[in-house]
Amino acid sequence: MIDYGQFCTVARGAEVLCERWTPLVVRELLCGSTRFNDIRRGVPRMSGSLLTQRLRKLEEAGVVKRIRGDGSTAEYHLTAAGEELRPIVMALGHWGARWIGSRLKRDQLDAGFLMWDIRRFVRVDECPLGRCIVIHFRFTDAPEGERRWWLVVDHGSADLCRDNPGEEPTLIVESNMLTLTEIWTGDLDAEAALRERRLRVIGAASDIQNLWRWMGRSAFADARTAARL
Repeated sequence: MIDYGQFCTVARGAEVLCERWTPLVVRELLCGSTRFNDIRRGVPRMSGSLLTQRLRKLEEAGVVKRIRGDGSTAEYHLTAAGEELRPIVMALGHWGARWIGSRLKRDQLDAGFLMWDIRRFVRVDECPLGRCIVIHFRFTDAPEGERRWWLVVDHGSADLCRDNPGEEPTLIVESNMLTLTEIWTGDLDAEAALRERRLRVIGAASDIQNLWRWMGRSAFADARTAARL
């Protein structure tokens, strides 16, 4: 536990929020994850035992409340104090987008987290009603076991699959991890990636045209795009 030994509320707030991984756990809760496994999917390099510790500390600080759901499954929900962190976390993300950008190193690329972020921000309301949309993502350089993903949008909800769901793909999107990450975060235009052959999209022309409207971009992509123009 961080202890700055000061009465200043900046110091005391930092004692709660600035431990390693804690801001990202709060980010996941703000993005709507409530179950332990869903929160962990957003922080895949964090151990389960450490996530348990961080959630417990946030609960003790009054930021999170633990609610027993159906059966034995617990859910974690932000309290009013936790919800007040939303503009702080969003401001940190926008600041990072404007002033740090991507400049990603190889060990910062994560196909699983990228796909999880895409799934939760996919624009379900932009997808056609009464039609199942299946987007098959192929990463050319991801670790074995993380090269194939299927995003399925049907009946107003989106699911992410690591195994073939059995439906014919509406679109196939093929690229390396860096390219799709840069498109998602606003560092690269999709059209430029297509022209440079860093990205390939296979499917009906009308669906290809709608892909980015359906998929959307990161919550901080607009800030990054504005910063680099």
